[in-house]
Amino acid sequence: MNTYGTPAVTMIKGEGAFLTDSEGRRYLDALSGIAVCGLGYSHPAVTQALSEQAATLIHCSNLYGIEPQQKLGAALRDISGMDKVFFSNSGAEANEAAIKIARKFGQDKGITAPQVICTQRSFHGRTMATLSATGNSKIQTGFAPLVSGFVHVEYDSIEAIEAAANEHTVAVMVEPIQGEGGVRVPSDTYLNALRSLCDSKGWLLILDEIQTGNGRTGRYFAYQQAGILPDVVTTAKGLGNGVPIGACLAKGQAANVLQPGNHGSTFGGNPLATATALAVVSELRKPELLENAANQGERILGLLKQELASCAGVTDIRGRGLMIGVELDRDCGELVAQAREAGLLINVTAGNVVRLLPPLTITDDEATHIADTVTRLIKAFLS
Repeated sequence: MNTYGTPAVTMIKGEGAFLTDSEGRRYLDALSGIAVCGLGYSHPAVTQALSEQAATLIHCSNLYGIEPQQKLGAALRDISGMDKVFFSNSGAEANEAAIKIARKFGQDKGITAPQVICTQRSFHGRTMATLSATGNSKIQTGFAPLVSGFVHVEYDSIEAIEAAANEHTVAVMVEPIQGEGGVRVPSDTYLNALRSLCDSKGWLLILDEIQTGNGRTGRYFAYQQAGILPDVVTTAKGLGNGVPIGACLAKGQAANVLQPGNHGSTFGGNPLATATALAVVSELRKPELLENAANQGERILGLLKQELASCAGVTDIRGRGLMIGVELDRDCGELVAQAREAGLLINVTAGNVVRLLPPLTITDDEATHIADTVTRLIKAFLS
């Protein structure tokens, strides 16, 4: 089905931060497969875990104990501060689990039509529930009727949430930094204020860290930079470094909402995916890797601001860690092809934001090359 358009190139090999196409051309992937391959391509620890587990046990029903699943769950609980985890196959599925937790949490309290407050420009997935939670009418077009029970308000506004809330409200679901919405970084007090508001109202705070998690912003989870704990946090993308896996973690009351028979997955948490993710998590827990993500993010941001901050047509340069956006005053989708021709893989989100999501393993030279190439292309585009 023609859901991705016609591919311009075919990738056949990856190593480190680079991909190689079928014609032998190499590209520095400043997207990490859209925030997936945080450890880069062909990482030896990931390759070893995949190979060893494939030779041992690929699939086992969740009706039985799965050792790598149990080990991964324990590692994620330790990292996140959460109590329990449900494993899925994708970020959208992880968010589906979070939405089901919110709804059953409300139903258990006698709220027959639970409402989840989400934000404009958000992105939570492409299943019907997560599409309905998403605050982007463009990707919803053609799929009505949407799932009810979601209200969308302005991002980074506590006042907007308070105005939209009513007796049916059970949860607030936000991204700590909006990814598909244009790498939008909220005020430093936003997550803390959300935590306080949810505590005062008895709502669940659900954080979608599908894109921001797994070291992307310089901490394992972005909420850790605010010093708070959500009630529910979802993650995927970088968790498997290319092997499909998602996780919905919860604490306190939220961790005990789902009971046997309420939810499940045939493939979620299978031995192959969890063994691989366990190897990924072990690498991501190394302080030097997260430090590199923070430092290289500062390097790229600094270089971009140095060269582009006063450039007419550039309206903002923002980001945290290796999640960076350069906003222009006009649509700039053609930059994707121009960058590819220059040997750099980027994308444009929200129509006018150049988005960069490089591997957490990038070197000084690779970071500088990304900044220099993006600067040159944007200047040429705006001239």
